[in-house]
Amino acid sequence: MRQDLIANLEALLKKGGDNATLRLALAARYLDVGDAGAAVKHAEAAVRLDAEYSAAWKALGQALAAHGRAAEAVQAYERGIGVAERRGDRQAAKEMRVFKKRLEPKGAKASEQSDS
Repeated sequence: MRQDLIANLEALLKKGGDNATLRLALAARYLDVGDAGAAVKHAEAAVRLDAEYSAAWKALGQALAAHGRAAEAVQAYERGIGVAERRGDRQAAKEMRVFKKRLEPKGAKASEQSDS
């Protein structure tokens, strides 16, 4: 079923229907089936197509984390939090803060605060 949905979404993409929403849907479906590499590819495309799409930044962070790229995921979440705050999307910002905190090494927060 999920593979059928992925095939349908990929077909839409091949027909020239490229947009951030389609890429976000593809990223989410690929994450669902455990293909983090494909999810990263589509989430990156989503934020390239619409850098003000907070859901795309969240998906990119999730895909990068699933792909074992925690530092890049943290950066994606940071960018996404900024986008979400500018757009007034408090829930997305809150979720990305939680995901980001889970990825940060223990003690990073303490050292950041001591630098201030």
